[in-house]
Parts: sequence; C-alpha cells; structure tokens
Amino acid sequence: MEDINTSIFSIATILLGILIGFLLTNFFAKTKLSSSEKACKQIIENANKEAESIKKEAQLQAKEEAYQIIRKSEIECQQKRNKLENINEQLIKKSNNLVQKLEMIEKRQKDITIKEQGVEKKSQEINQIYQKQRDELVRISGLNIEEAKKDLLSRLEKELDHEAGKLIKSVEEQAKEDGEKKVRNIIALAIQRYSSDYTVESTISVVTLPNEDMKGRIIGREGRNIRTFERITGVDLIVDDTPEAVIISGFDPIRREIARIALEKLITDGRIQPARIEEVIENSKKIVETNIKEEGEKAVFDTNVRNVSPKLINILGKLKYRTSYGQNVLQHSKEVAYFAGIMADELGLNATFCKRAGLLHDIGKAADMEIEGPHALIGADIARKNGESPKIVNAIAAHHEDEKPETVEAILVQAADAISASRPGARREMLETYIKRLKQLEEIANSFEGVEKCYAIQAGREIRIIVNPEEIDDYLSAKLSRDISKKIEKNIDYPGQVKVNVIRETRSVEYAK
Repeated sequence: MEDINTSIFSIATILLGILIGFLLTNFFAKTKLSSSEKACKQIIENANKEAESIKKEAQLQAKEEAYQIIRKSEIECQQKRNKLENINEQLIKKSNNLVQKLEMIEKRQKDITIKEQGVEKKSQEINQIYQKQRDELVRISGLNIEEAKKDLLSRLEKELDHEAGKLIKSVEEQAKEDGEKKVRNIIALAIQRYSSDYTVESTISVVTLPNEDMKGRIIGREGRNIRTFERITGVDLIVDDTPEAVIISGFDPIRREIARIALEKLITDGRIQPARIEEVIENSKKIVETNIKEEGEKAVFDTNVRNVSPKLINILGKLKYRTSYGQNVLQHSKEVAYFAGIMADELGLNATFCKRAGLLHDIGKAADMEIEGPHALIGADIARKNGESPKIVNAIAAHHEDEKPETVEAILVQAADAISASRPGARREMLETYIKRLKQLEEIANSFEGVEKCYAIQAGREIRIIVNPEEIDDYLSAKLSRDISKKIEKNIDYPGQVKVNVIRETRSVEYAK
C-alpha cells in the first residue's frame, strides 16, 4: 500500500515537475518573444530611419544632378544662341553684299544695254561704209563680187602653194639630214662592231730556196723539169737572178697555190724529175681541195649561215684564193655578211637573210675566169642552180645594179658591199696605179672651166675642187660636181666611190686706215 502511495506520489511529483517545467518554459518563451519583438521593432525603426536618410541623400543628389544638367543645358543653349547670332550676322552681311552686287549688276546691265545700242548703231554705220566701199571697189575693178572672190581665192591658192612648197622642201631637207645622220650612225656602228685583217695577195708567189744550186735542179736537163711543172700546173715558173728565190706567176690563184705547195714539197724532198713532179702536183691538188672545203665550211660556220649546199660551200672556199684590188674576196664576203646583218638588226629587218645574201654575193668571182659575164649575174645563176631562194638570187644579182633590187635587204647588201670595199685600209693596189689614178682625178677636174685648184685627198676617195666665185655661182657649183662625177665614172676604174667636193668661196676685204 505504501508502495502504491509512493508510486502515486512519485507520479504526482513528476506531473507537477512537468507542469512547472511547462509553465516556466512558456514564461521564458513569452519573455524571449517579447524581447524579440522589441528587437524587431528597433531594427525596423532603425531601417526606417536609415531609409529616410538615404532617401533624403538621394533626393539631394538627384537635385544636384538635375541642377548640373540644367546648368549644362543652359550653357549649351547659350553657345548655340551665340552661334546662331553669328550666323545671323553673317547672313545679314552676305545679304547686304548680295544686294550691293545686284545693284552693281543692274548698273552694269544698264551700261551694257547702252553699249549694245551704241555697237548696233556703229555696226549699221560700218555695214553702210562696207557697202559703199564694196560698191566703189566693184566700180573701180570692174568685177562683181563673185569674180572678186574667185580672184582672191586664186591669189590665196598661189600663196598657199608657195608656202606649202617651202614647207615641203624644209621637211624634206630635215628628213634627209636626219636620215643621213641615222645612216652614218648605223654604218659607223657596223664598222665598229666588226673589224678584221686582210690577206693581201697579188698575181705572183715567191718560193724561198735553200741554196742557188736548187735552181738548176728545178730547171732540169734541157729544161724538162720546169716545162713539165709549168704544163701540169698551168703557171709560169720564173727562175732569174733573184737570190735563193723562185717566182710563180699566174692569174688563177688556185693553180698558183697548187704550184707553190708542190714546189715547196719538191724542194724539201729533193727528188725533182717529171714523174715525181706529176705525183707531187696531184697530191697538192688534193691538199688545196681539202683546204677549199675547210675554208668554205669555216666561213659558213663563222657567219652562222645554215643549210648551204655542199657545192656552194666549195665555191665559197675557192674565194679564199681570190683577191680584188688586193682584198681577199672570202674575207670580204664574210665582212659584207656581218655588216649587212648588223645594219639589218638596227633597222628591224631580216638579219638572217642579209647575212646569207652578203656571204654569197661574190661567189661569181670563183668562176668568172671560166664563164664570161659580170660576176654578180654569174653568182646569181650559180645560187639559183644550187637551190637558193629567188630573193637571195636577186640580192646577189643586184649588188652591182646589174638587176633592180626587189627587197630592202638587197639594198642593204649593196651598202654593206660598198662599206667593206671602200672603207680606209680595205683595199690596196700598186703604187703606180694609185698615183696614176690621183693624177687622172685632178686632170679631169682641171678640164672644166671655172676650176682654180683641185686636190685628190683621202687616198683618192675624195677630190676637193676650188672654183672661181665670179664664174661659178651656187647653182653651177651643183651642176659642176655632178658633171665631174659622171666624167670620173666614165673614164677611171677605182674601188669603192669617189666624193666630188666643189668649194665656192666669196671674200670681201676692206682695210681700216
């Protein structure tokens, strides 16, 4: 029973403790809630105060910014107002200027109107005067207006013809002068770009002997060795008093070369007899034929001329042993090829054609001893038979004007031939022939009336003639130079060309005393 009471008491105590705990907890909770509410109210109040403060600051700042914006706007408006005032002032000034100009224009317009009226009046007066003058001219001349116009036009036409003639002559002289300058430059350039030595030969060859006894062996018993040698070679063997030398004479240079080689071999070998002579001469012919072929091939190679027939190459090689006024013809042909090619390049023409025609232009000289006729035509015929083109054939035939040139290149070959033949040092001749030609030139010049003095200069390539100015005027001087040149062409043989220079001089002399 006591245990039950004890349990009840314990339970009651526990319940009471729980109740008290609940009440205390509720009390403390209410107390804490009350303090929290107070704290919240305080925070809200503080927040309201801070918000109010921020609001005031924002209002103040907004007012300041608004003031600044308004201030700035006022300044800009003032500036624009000032600018507009300046523009307005300028417009007013310009307007005033325009008004002044309009007033001036109106004034000038009035002046112009007045002047136009005056001009019109004067024009009417001039027309009246012109009409009176025209009527008077018609009355005096006896011509109507149409006839007067025709007469005036006729006179103007004559004057214009005269002026046109003067202009044409001036242009022609200028063109001729410019052309001569260009031609001289091209020729000088061609000569400067090519130069060569010449092998000058004559109609004889000299063979040196080791001793005088060799002359007897060459002649042989009763002259049989020398007769055999001359018969086979076709040359003359001159054995005279010239010490240790024998002269081979002949107009055919190839035969003379064969004879020279054969005689030198016989002298070296020492066995000189008819049978041996025949054998050596045959071998010498083969040597010369080989040399001829090699020289022809070398000429074609040096000038870069292609597709030449073997026969023409052989004929070119023969020119190695042919001379003209002492000038080697093969060397001359190569030089003509070079000159013609250089000039063609300068003029924009066919240089290959000119080189080919220049190299082949004198091939007729290799056969002119066997075939009668001008070597130019002989060479043209040879070229035609060996497949050369008609233009090349014409250039060969025309280089000495035996035919009319058909192309500009053919004329260039003529010019190159003249340059090679007539330039200083190109050709040589015997002293007697040279002196004789100089005397003939002076004799021909002196045979004309009005000639006071004459001088053959520049190795006979120019004759300078001084005439009496009282007998020969300027027009007769031109005629005299032409007449003398024609007479020289008719009576004298010469290489290249001869310049006839007639000089007429008038001097007026007075003495101061």
